[in-house]
Amino acid sequence: MNLSPLGLSLVTATASTFISLVIGVAIAALLSSRRIPGADLIDTIATAPLVLPPTVLGYYVLTAIGRRSVIGHALESLTGHAIVFTMTGVILASVIGGLPIVIRTSRAAFESVDRDFIDAARVLGAGPVRTLMSVRIPMAARGIAAAAILAFARSIGDFGLTLMIAGNIPGETRTASLAIYDALQSGDETAAAQYAMILTALSISILYGATKLTRQR
Repeated sequence: MNLSPLGLSLVTATASTFISLVIGVAIAALLSSRRIPGADLIDTIATAPLVLPPTVLGYYVLTAIGRRSVIGHALESLTGHAIVFTMTGVILASVIGGLPIVIRTSRAAFESVDRDFIDAARVLGAGPVRTLMSVRIPMAARGIAAAAILAFARSIGDFGLTLMIAGNIPGETRTASLAIYDALQSGDETAAAQYAMILTALSISILYGATKLTRQR
């Protein structure tokens, strides 16, 4: 069994989880604020990738940043590299899949924070950013950690969106999920079973950890 797809999956899941966490926590903090009008509508749009088919999401991404698009052509001219059908595309696909989970889970964690502590911080002179960093994030830390774990698990198991955006290039964009598909297509059921068992064990372990984390006070 070739371990490179597993290694690629772990690397891209780690990178995409970090990106999703930074962006998602910031969005969740804004959405959980009482001052944001239309927060529920924004939340619905931000978490729409959870229910949209991967082919639809892939079409939107390819239309927006593909090599034939204005944005994609500009980025390729600036960086010298295309986004789609590269490892960057794999990470982007994972971010799109994991970001909605981080936003929704982190928002719920922020909204569970007792407002009295936030109001007390404001009375003591803390601004919005300091209140976020010193009160809201520490008190919502378990929920945010669970969001990161779930996003990581989602990234490891992604198939459709990765195939649409990054393709299935051996040694470059072929993740473990794509390797299972290739193994079945080539009749190598042993390799497919090995990949499947490893991903299943990882997913169950990650979900168990997230469950334990969210249940702890």
